[in-house]
Amino acid sequence: MQNNSSNSNALESYDSKESKFLTPFQRKLLLKNLQTDLQPEYRRRLEIMLLADMGKSQAEICRILGCSQEMARYWIAMVQAGLAHQWNERAKGRPKTVNKQYLERLQELVTHSPRDYGYAFSNWTAQWLSKHLAFELGIEISDRHINRLLKQKGLSTKQKYQKGKQETDQFKNVGIQISDLQSNCELKVDYSLNLMKISN
Repeated sequence: MQNNSSNSNALESYDSKESKFLTPFQRKLLLKNLQTDLQPEYRRRLEIMLLADMGKSQAEICRILGCSQEMARYWIAMVQAGLAHQWNERAKGRPKTVNKQYLERLQELVTHSPRDYGYAFSNWTAQWLSKHLAFELGIEISDRHINRLLKQKGLSTKQKYQKGKQETDQFKNVGIQISDLQSNCELKVDYSLNLMKISN
């Protein structure tokens, strides 16, 4: 891995007038933060984005900074997408994993209607469970993983809720009965009699 002096040499030739991706605000923010005492991981993010803004290729950036291709590719894509100002928002390291609290909350949610939590729909989907739990607990997992966890617990998003069963029982005897409908024969007869009266 290269030392910081060679990294700063590469950035000394940085000319803000020849910026390829960064807005003036983003460029100023990155350069200002580069002057602070940062963890090496965050410093490398800034350097990757600034070098990409200078027009350096992924291979050149990896050689200059001694970083992985994956890291360089990610932060080059961030600067190209106009998201360079989010350099410190993506957490370092492994993502949080599912824990006991997550599993208990998942079980609690799936046994209640989403309407109890302010949603307009009446049945959970794995996608909505994932979104809700990510918001509540900050742990993001895929829909497929949610379905696996539900299956392990013997649960499903297709469950019936007690409240829903009561509503079904309440409306069980309500409906239209056949005797309430007019038959087509009666209508045709009435219509034909009306025509006879008009023609006479």
